[in-house]
Amino acid sequence: MARDDRTHNPLPKTAMKAELLDAETEKMLAYAWRDHRDVAALHRLTNAYMRLAISMAVKFKRYGAPMNDLIQEAGLGLMKAADKFDPDRGVRFSTYAIWWIKASVQDYVMRNWSMVRTGSTSAQKSLFFNMRRVQAQLEREAAAEGQQLDRHQLLQKIASEIGVPLRDVEMMDGRLSGADFSLNAVQSSEEEGREWIDILEDDSAQAAELVEGSHDRRKLRGWLVEAMQSLSGREQRIVVARKLKTPPRTLEDLGRELSLSKERVRQLEAGAFQKMRKTLDTRSREVHKLLS
Repeated sequence: MARDDRTHNPLPKTAMKAELLDAETEKMLAYAWRDHRDVAALHRLTNAYMRLAISMAVKFKRYGAPMNDLIQEAGLGLMKAADKFDPDRGVRFSTYAIWWIKASVQDYVMRNWSMVRTGSTSAQKSLFFNMRRVQAQLEREAAAEGQQLDRHQLLQKIASEIGVPLRDVEMMDGRLSGADFSLNAVQSSEEEGREWIDILEDDSAQAAELVEGSHDRRKLRGWLVEAMQSLSGREQRIVVARKLKTPPRTLEDLGRELSLSKERVRQLEAGAFQKMRKTLDTRSREVHKLLS
């Protein structure tokens, strides 16, 4: 993510001048918002702790996000905390709010780290924000003991340390190893260099396959029409209702319509398919699959 801190944001200076709330005032404001939806009390409570939100946002500046955006996300987390805070639990608002602020900023960083969705489960968050720190710690410990860890051993130790599957560590290692690149980027500095998108395999059907498939479908339809013409009107009606309708008609339903028993409809259906198989006996094996 590109860093852009050129836009002036007066919020940090304003937050530093905000009042410091004691426990009783904080509880009074929390009750006023929870019980009476007093907007003025909500603003006073959140303004007092905006410095806490900003200090948390600053900790994530190293991930390359614009500082103004981080502060905004931290403020949103603070507002969520104020809306859900229960003063009856006997904890300070700052203790409760810090978790909402951190979660909000972390979600923003992960959403904007890459065009590829990184994920937002607790395990993935733990990997994203702790993997490099744990890796550096393990490398220092190995060096102190005179050991040299290869890449696979290091990733295994990271998975064990953080408590996540090895495949998740391998995936996150790839995500954190570099930034996104455009598929339209040229592979070399030469003027005639190919774009990366040019080397992607096109797995869609080619022209020859499309023509061949269309030809085969027309032939199959012709054979089926010929086989249907060998049936009586009642048998055609049963085959169409049982095989060519969505959803297919039930034997019982057709029996009521034709004034026949369910078993008699089943017999007529089996006989109709047998006639069609005889007609198609010299035709393609593919047709038999349609009637099985």
